[in-house]
Amino acid sequence: MKRQGWLAAYVPEDVARWPASARDVEGFYAAPRATFSVIGYNTDQLRPENAPASYADLLDAKWKGKIVKSHPAYSGNCLTATFVLSRLLGWEYFERLSGQHVMQVQSANDPPKKLSLGERQVMVDGTEYVTLLAKAKGAPVAIVYPSEGSPLVAGGSGVMKDAPHPNAARLFISFIFSREGQQLLVDKGQLRAFHPDIVEPADRVPLSRIKVLTTDPIEQDKASEGIKAKYAKFFGT
Repeated sequence: MKRQGWLAAYVPEDVARWPASARDVEGFYAAPRATFSVIGYNTDQLRPENAPASYADLLDAKWKGKIVKSHPAYSGNCLTATFVLSRLLGWEYFERLSGQHVMQVQSANDPPKKLSLGERQVMVDGTEYVTLLAKAKGAPVAIVYPSEGSPLVAGGSGVMKDAPHPNAARLFISFIFSREGQQLLVDKGQLRAFHPDIVEPADRVPLSRIKVLTTDPIEQDKASEGIKAKYAKFFGT
């Protein structure tokens, strides 16, 4: 959107306190929220000590026919994770994973649902916040932050240059990026936020304890079609 000239240069002052990776240096947008692409398991079917602890563990023969996974051609979260992991683990990893008779779904929001229903014991490339919301409602799900690291997926927001109500747009963006707005996204939406003054829920693994894998959005954008094509060779379209 910035490249197309669709955005107005506006973010609240608090955004200057964001990590550099979570804001546009020229002030056209910033990330009000983020989530992780995670591994998870059904707690009715697996004990914590028996669950996979890494991406490498998913290649164990015991998980054949027991994994559900999203698809990068449909899911932006999964596209980000696939880009990061293909660079970290290589495409050979995905080729081997495809031999595990994986249940392939579309959205990154679908694996937590399949996990909750007990249709698969393990998920990969599921959305963290959807899994946390399901767990809060009593679903038998738990998250694993793999030893290799967890892909962070940030979402950006900004004001459209031709917004029909520009003052209202700025007020809304100002609220979203305020401490109050950020805390609301964390508490009610189970999202991650970059405001340095937010308080993370006591029952959630804090960012400081997660090995975070980040991406260069410009490089990812350039590689996106190639990622989808390579992935389809192993998992289908």
